[in-house]
Amino acid sequence: MLRFSTTSPSDPDKPSKIESSGLSLKDIVEQDLKENPVMLYMKGVPELPRCGFSALAVRVLNEYNVPVSARNILEDLELKNAVKAFSHWPTFPQIFINGEFIGGSDIILNMHQTGELKEKLKAFSEKEQ
Repeated sequence: MLRFSTTSPSDPDKPSKIESSGLSLKDIVEQDLKENPVMLYMKGVPELPRCGFSALAVRVLNEYNVPVSARNILEDLELKNAVKAFSHWPTFPQIFINGEFIGGSDIILNMHQTGELKEKLKAFSEKEQ
């Protein structure tokens, strides 16, 4: 199950959801991580990734049948910069599990291959079944 939200307004004269929420961008990131056990900041959306690394991250996470929430960082440069500052990681996608920054697609692919990702996601996949 994939959930995603977009922060880009359809009308350029209207503020985005993030701008009108009254929360700082750091608060938005913290809220995302608190409310979503598996959070993916990516280029594009899970159904239509905009880069190969984001597509790879989605494919790997889909192997585990866990709920994944995602935000498209291409739609909000300030959010993109806030996530980079929060994680101290310069590239995307960025995957967080249970509020912990895990890394990018190369890291979760390696964790998938070694079985480490299965262990991290076991609690979430058991809840879904």
